Amino acid sequence: MNLPLFIARHIYSDDNGKRKISRPAVRIAMAGVAIGLAVMIISVGVVVGFKHTVRDKVVGFGSHLVVADFMTLQSGEQYPVCMDDSMVNVLRSIKGVEHVQRYAYKQGMLKTDSDFLGVMFKGVGPDFDPSFLKDNLVEGEVPVFSDEKSTNQLLISKPIADKLRLKAGERIFAYFIGDNDVRTRRFTIAGIYETNMKRFDEALCFTDIYTTVRLNSWEKDQATGAEMTISDFERLDEMGTAVAAQVNRTIDKYGETYSSTTVKQANPQIFAWLDLLDLNVWIILALMTAVAGVTMISGLLIIILERTQMIGTMKALGAKNSTIRHTFLWFAVFIIGKGMLIGNLLGIGLCLLQQFTGLVKLDPSSYYVSTVPIELNPLWILLLNAATLLVSIFILIAPSYLISHIHPARSIRYE
Repeated sequence: MNLPLFIARHIYSDDNGKRKISRPAVRIAMAGVAIGLAVMIISVGVVVGFKHTVRDKVVGFGSHLVVADFMTLQSGEQYPVCMDDSMVNVLRSIKGVEHVQRYAYKQGMLKTDSDFLGVMFKGVGPDFDPSFLKDNLVEGEVPVFSDEKSTNQLLISKPIADKLRLKAGERIFAYFIGDNDVRTRRFTIAGIYETNMKRFDEALCFTDIYTTVRLNSWEKDQATGAEMTISDFERLDEMGTAVAAQVNRTIDKYGETYSSTTVKQANPQIFAWLDLLDLNVWIILALMTAVAGVTMISGLLIIILERTQMIGTMKALGAKNSTIRHTFLWFAVFIIGKGMLIGNLLGIGLCLLQQFTGLVKLDPSSYYVSTVPIELNPLWILLLNAATLLVSIFILIAPSYLISHIHPARSIRYE
C-alpha cells in the first residue's frame, strides 16, 4: 500500500481536514493552475490557427513550389518557359508532389466608363485547383478555365470590384499593351473573391491560360511556369531541394533555363513574421508556468505550516521525512489535477466558442483575417497538460524539504 497516497487522499477528501487547511490558499493555487493552463491552451490554439490560416492563404495564391524561367524568378519580369505535358509529367513523378498546374501572367488594365485600374491577370487551365478560391468566394462562381479557347470569364477580388464598382455578371473591357500595339478584350465578371491578403487581392484576377498565353504572343506549350502542391508542408525544404535537383539549370527546347523556388523563398517577410509568433508563444508558456508554480509553492507552504501538528505527530510515530514529503506532494497533485481539469474546460471551451462563433474580430488589413482563428490539436493539449503537471510537481520538490526542519516535540505543541 502507498502510505503517502493513502494519507493524502484522506486529507483531501476529509471535510474536517479541509476546514483546517486555509481554503483561500488552496483555491488560489488551484486558480493559478487553471488560469495558467487555460491561457496556454488558448495561446497555442490561436497562434497555430493564425499561422496555418495565413500560410494556407499564401499557398493558395502561389502553391508550395514553383518551377519557372530563371529570369522570371530573379527579376519578377515574365519570361516564358516550355511547360508541355512531358515537363508536367516529370514534375508529377517527383515523390511527394500531390498536384501540378500551369499558369501564365499578363499585366493589363481594367476600365469602366468612369474608372480604370492596373492589375495582373493570372491565366490558369483545367488543371487548376479552385478549392481555395471557392472557399473565399463572396459573389458569383469560380468559372471553369480553359487552355484551348478563351471563355472571356474573369474572377476578380472584392477590393478590385469595389474600386471599379463592379458586380458578378457585369462586363468590362481590359487593355493590354504589347510591343507595338494595344489589345482589347471584353470579359464577363464570373465571380468575386476576398481573402483579406491585401498584397494579392488588390492586384490579381484570374482568367484562362489560353488568353494570357495569346496576349503574351507565346507558343502554345509555353507558360510563366508550373505551381506544385506537396502532401506535407513540413517537408517543404526537403521537397524544394528534390525539385531543384531535378529541374534547375536544365534547358528547354527554346533555350530557356528552368529554375524553382519555394513559397517561403518567394514570401520571406510573411513567413519570417509568422516564425516570430513562436517566440511569443514560448514567452507566454514560460510566464503562465511561472504563475502556476508560484501559486502552488505559496499554497503548499501554507498547507505545511497549518499541518505542523500533524507532521510532528507523524514524525513521533516514526514516519520518515520522505514519507511526509510524498504525502504533501500527493496532496498537491490532487490540487493541481483539479486545477488542470478546470483549466482544460475553460481553455477548450473558449476556443470552441471562438471557433464556432467568431466572437473576437480582427482588422483584416493588418492581420489578413477578419476573426481570430483557432486550431485545437489534441496532441498539443495533452503535451501542455503533461508539461504543466510535471513542471508544477518539480517546482514543489524544493519547498517540500521544509518538512525536514520541523521538530516533533515543538510542533506537537504548535498552536
